[in-house]
Amino acid sequence: MPIHMELRRIIINEIDDHQVIVLREADGERSFPIVIGLFEATSIDRRVKGLQAPRPLTHDLIVSVVDQLGGEVQDIIISELKEHTYFAKLRVKHDGELIEVDCRPSDAIAVAVTAKVPIYVNEEVLGEALED
Repeated sequence: MPIHMELRRIIINEIDDHQVIVLREADGERSFPIVIGLFEATSIDRRVKGLQAPRPLTHDLIVSVVDQLGGEVQDIIISELKEHTYFAKLRVKHDGELIEVDCRPSDAIAVAVTAKVPIYVNEEVLGEALED
């Protein structure tokens, strides 16, 4: 059963290529970090702070394309952890069908924040993340 998570922290380090976001269980205490790139971290940070770009950025484009094609971003799920790499799915509802699109967790989270939809993590992934 997927666990509902919340974006708790965004740690941006302009000196390093690796940025960190921390997800925390919405109704619990478990949390874990995900290392992401600077572009994705700043994109997520802008959205959390409500800062608008003068032109649509990539994650805005994704949400807009889904909308224009008659779909709706339902949620995102961090679905797997393999060899210290997280995998995610962007879940889109279209004509009553649920379509799962493979994507990086950082992009999925940026889309979730843009579309204001829930973030989930598979229980197995959360368990593995906490073991590391």
